Amino acid sequence: MPASERIPAERVTGADVRRGERAGVTDLLGKGELTVHGRIREASNAVLYCTVAYEGAEAACVYKPVAGERPLWDFPDGTLAQREVAAYEVSEAMGWGLVPPTVLREGPYGEGMCQLWIEERPADEEPADEEAAAEEPGSDEPVNEESGAESGAGDPPAAVTLLTPLLALMDGEEPVDGWKAIGLAEVGEGRTALLVHADDERLRRLAVLDAVINNGDRKGGHLLTGPDGRLHAIDHGVTFNVDDKLRTLLWGWAGEPLPEEALAALGRLADALAEGAPLATRLATLITPAECGALRERVRDLRHTGRHPEPSGQWPAIPWPPV
Repeated sequence: MPASERIPAERVTGADVRRGERAGVTDLLGKGELTVHGRIREASNAVLYCTVAYEGAEAACVYKPVAGERPLWDFPDGTLAQREVAAYEVSEAMGWGLVPPTVLREGPYGEGMCQLWIEERPADEEPADEEAAAEEPGSDEPVNEESGAESGAGDPPAAVTLLTPLLALMDGEEPVDGWKAIGLAEVGEGRTALLVHADDERLRRLAVLDAVINNGDRKGGHLLTGPDGRLHAIDHGVTFNVDDKLRTLLWGWAGEPLPEEALAALGRLADALAEGAPLATRLATLITPAECGALRERVRDLRHTGRHPEPSGQWPAIPWPPV
């Protein structure tokens, strides 16, 4: 179904959210009439494409009913929807707005997660809202002087094969300017290439968020760039485990000092996680007490070390498939 048919311009979109209307969007998602239009087949769990309407506003959204969740050996059954909502709440507390508005609600197939649908911008298309993109922190990406292209976007150097606008394969042992190394990947017939991600401050913020929520499945396909150029991160069901489960493509900054803005965001989150604070009370309804305690410990550890985490060696560091 063409994007123009799914979500007309007058409806609520990701661009509306960046303009400070997140509370209104969560009301729409949580209270509106939910209409299912179809299933997104490539997802491992039940993911339904829907529209939601409330008090004259309408938006496209994703509805993931708990009844459609596939059991996992290392997570309690029927808890992935709550973890998606918890990830949104933590993202909001850090002040970065990386996760689209997400709520827990009843729907046609029972309780589930409902999240604002993000229309992806084609890789070769300029942001629809240039003013909004310019205001977005970290959206001004450095120019690769050797190639004359923006880092992670536009026409890549000849040695780079883009997998997504932010993820690529590269010849050689070291990344060119504008990219960060993840590791070597087999690309067929005994050949390897360097897997890299863009050296992009938006991704760096997401790497910090993933470390906080202990994301066990950060793939390239979970990174969406909206029509306004903003980065949106989706699929956070495999999060908040008490054990170290961090599996991500965003290892490019591993071991490096955290930037000042990340430390400030972690400070805001630490305050929000204090006993009796609204976020702490909300998270207690979404994840277990042990998981809330582990979340606080991860925040404390990141603030204490002041560095991006490194792979533990006790768990596969990169998800499969990576994209």
